[in-house]
Amino acid sequence: MDVIERWSGRYACLLQSALRLGNEQFAAHLGIAVRTVATWHADASVVPRREMQQLLDTAHERAPAAARQRFALLLAKERAPVDSTPPGAQALRVAIAVVVRDSDVLLVCRRDDDAAGITWQFPAGVIKPGGKAETTTVRETLDETGVHCAVRQHLGNRLHPVTGVLCEYFLCEYLAGEATNSDAAENIDVMWVPRNSVPRFIPVDTIFPPILAVLEEQT
Repeated sequence: MDVIERWSGRYACLLQSALRLGNEQFAAHLGIAVRTVATWHADASVVPRREMQQLLDTAHERAPAAARQRFALLLAKERAPVDSTPPGAQALRVAIAVVVRDSDVLLVCRRDDDAAGITWQFPAGVIKPGGKAETTTVRETLDETGVHCAVRQHLGNRLHPVTGVLCEYFLCEYLAGEATNSDAAENIDVMWVPRNSVPRFIPVDTIFPPILAVLEEQT
């Protein structure tokens, strides 16, 4: 049986596929929130917390023999150099909100086991099949941060250089609400950051160029 030394979002999704479970079914199987499973799909490189690692270990160990065999095949294919790009990455769409309030921008800090793996990013959420990107942007921002916002402009889209996920970027206007960490299971902190300080939190070479243009305005 293949042993996973450290589960990532991608490996967790491979296990889900091997078990042939939908997001809701897989979440129920592990006893976790559906939102957590969606996060794994949105960010293949994310490393689940220690307790999540244990849940995934148990699910893998207790999986039927046929499911373990499917997982081994998927894992071998994933690790093969000729197939290093996550399958189906382009089919997954994520809405990303660049929420501005005067000269500040809203950021969230994702939770991780290792301090070095903690990442700051803009509020984001998976766009469900048939769902509207704009609606997802507003809803996920509120769910994650407690901030009400309105979409002002579609900044464009791209395949994320790290995750390979198709991202839809929206410039949003702050309406109301105090920035709070409303999703403690996934995030460590939420804060308003001066526009010119964003590159201190997010590597500038990974920021979508149209966002950089917005950040440079009025700074």
